[in-house]
Amino acid sequence: MKTYDVTALGELLIDFTENGVSAQGNPLLEANPGGAPCNVLAMLKQLSKKTAFIGKIGEDIFGRQLESALRSVGIETCGLKKSKEVRTTLAFVHTMEDGDREFSFYRNPGADMALEESDLEEELIRKSRIFHYGSLSMTHESCRLATRRAIDVAKEGGAVLSFDPNLRESLWESLADAREQILYGMAYCQILKISDNEIQWLTGEEDFDKGIAWIRERFSIPLILLSLGKEGSRAYTEGKRVECPAFVQEKTVETTGAGDTFCACVLNYALENLLADGAMENEESRTLFAENCKACTEEQLMEMLRFANAAASIITTRKGALRVMPAREEVEAFLAEKA
Repeated sequence: MKTYDVTALGELLIDFTENGVSAQGNPLLEANPGGAPCNVLAMLKQLSKKTAFIGKIGEDIFGRQLESALRSVGIETCGLKKSKEVRTTLAFVHTMEDGDREFSFYRNPGADMALEESDLEEELIRKSRIFHYGSLSMTHESCRLATRRAIDVAKEGGAVLSFDPNLRESLWESLADAREQILYGMAYCQILKISDNEIQWLTGEEDFDKGIAWIRERFSIPLILLSLGKEGSRAYTEGKRVECPAFVQEKTVETTGAGDTFCACVLNYALENLLADGAMENEESRTLFAENCKACTEEQLMEMLRFANAAASIITTRKGALRVMPAREEVEAFLAEKA
């Protein structure tokens, strides 16, 4: 039987985000638990889904903080490994005047890069209905091999695979390498969440619909989600394209975690509406998922996007992400106000 709704693999790190200025005029930084895969899992927990994480942290004060944070929000940590040799990865996030973010990573190396095939708790993956991964676990050889092995295990176990490239250019040896690994990730997923800047970079197409067509010509992905920031989001299935405007907040604090919150809500919709409840092996669950995506109406896709956009809007009003994800009732109340 499938024990977990979603297992995610990838980076778990500390996001140092700006939180005011000291009396001396120096920026104050708050050490928030972060990392896209765990942000996704944290939102899924708020939607009453059972989740597990696979990754690596350092045996240091930040690693202990991160492990405690995952347990506090109810994410299974038996797949979380610790390194005595490599420190926990740190990221410093600067929010610019236009709301965009700039990242400085202290990851040369970082513990998340040290994940190895032998670290994988493969049973977690086999017992999961959805396996979610990104590209940051593909930047270096060791974690890349671990990610590829995890993808193979997920396929064998009958999971639906979800991929968010989450491109961070400074973490790659070259953008050519980034492109190669992101294309590898796309080749195996059934759910793809990609941002506006990522699709333009990857495909060379300024027009988003042409960019999606470029992807669909190369890969058979039943459900593609395009996040457009303040412009909202789109969902693409075979023969359908639905666009939903964003819920732009006047009191936005930062956008960290907004894309992850959106992604989690899409996965939740898939779990509740597009996947079988029971255990299914090999290709059977993925075939059913593809058929259900094809059968989705535009109204159903809009419902999915509205909820995901609303949750993402709420998280932009809060510092951090992992510990402050909105509950289902809060998102529903927000949508009721906007109706």
